[in-house]
Amino acid sequence: MLPVPRPNIEGIRPYKPGKPIEQVVRELGIKGPVIKLASNENPLGPSPRALSALRRVLPELHYYPEDSGHLLRAKLSATHKVDPVSIILGNGSVEIIMMACLAYLEPGDELVMSDHSFMMARLGAAIMNARLVEVPTLDYTHDLEQMLSSITPRTKIVYLDNPINPLGTIVTKDALNEFMAKVPEHVLVIVDEAYAEYITSRDYPKALDYYNQNKNVLILHTFSKVYGLAGLRIGYGFARPEIIGCLAKVRLPFNASRSAQAAALAALDDKRHVVRSRQTNEAGKEFLYRELKKLNKVFYLKSFANFVFINFAVDSQEIFEELQHRGVIARTVKEYNFPNALRVSVGTPAENKRFMKALCEVVR
Repeated sequence: MLPVPRPNIEGIRPYKPGKPIEQVVRELGIKGPVIKLASNENPLGPSPRALSALRRVLPELHYYPEDSGHLLRAKLSATHKVDPVSIILGNGSVEIIMMACLAYLEPGDELVMSDHSFMMARLGAAIMNARLVEVPTLDYTHDLEQMLSSITPRTKIVYLDNPINPLGTIVTKDALNEFMAKVPEHVLVIVDEAYAEYITSRDYPKALDYYNQNKNVLILHTFSKVYGLAGLRIGYGFARPEIIGCLAKVRLPFNASRSAQAAALAALDDKRHVVRSRQTNEAGKEFLYRELKKLNKVFYLKSFANFVFINFAVDSQEIFEELQHRGVIARTVKEYNFPNALRVSVGTPAENKRFMKALCEVVR
């Protein structure tokens, strides 16, 4: 006899991360260098200031971190002009999505999201045995009008990733302003801005405006993308103090490690690294667009993030596997109902050229 899990747990498919380089080398026995363009990591690596901060904190790793994250929350407060009591830290921003599901969803409650959105909110709803309401995207982005009409008295959370992952598209400031003005007060709107630091467009809405308007919004940011600290797992969220207080009740103690807090503090001051990362990303996307245009039967989307969504005329698993044999790791997105698509992270100039060379070989 085995312990019997809750019935809804049986049908949950765990999150599938991008394949690490070590696993591909081990499985395929590849001898040459392997590049990973699967998980939207910063190809320039961590902020140099963050690395220096890590070296300083290494002798202190036998101590637990400060559980409140006081110094980092104070820094974020000054950076974003938000009261420290309105900030919560997470083991990556994905943990804060899970906190919200744990704190607000009961069996039978509803979570509304786009059918092609980042799947962590979907997992959170499944774990809590809540009803998932998936709204089809419109022109490859959130259909905000349909999402509004899907809200019922049982709706507790609406999840919006902006840009949407894995598509890279955004909803504009005007569209989101209109949406937020109409959302019922009993609903918590999670706006996931994981890629915000890459975006300079004036059409991109800043969800912090809704916090300042005292809306029921939870805004998520991460140090995993432009700051290059994905391996340390550190993210943060803004919300009204009452909402942060609810999330804190389900937060695990010491969820933001001592090393992650130290590196994040330093990374916030490294403006040069952010600018360089943004410039590298923009140049890389323009290169990929130019080269992808040359391939027949390949569709791609212009992206506001640090990845490009590419759709093919064949099962993407075939292309994924052929790329792996050439030492290039991309990411299938079948779990988002795109059986023929890959999501490809933007790399360094050399990595982007190597990817396109390998892709051309595979497609032709």
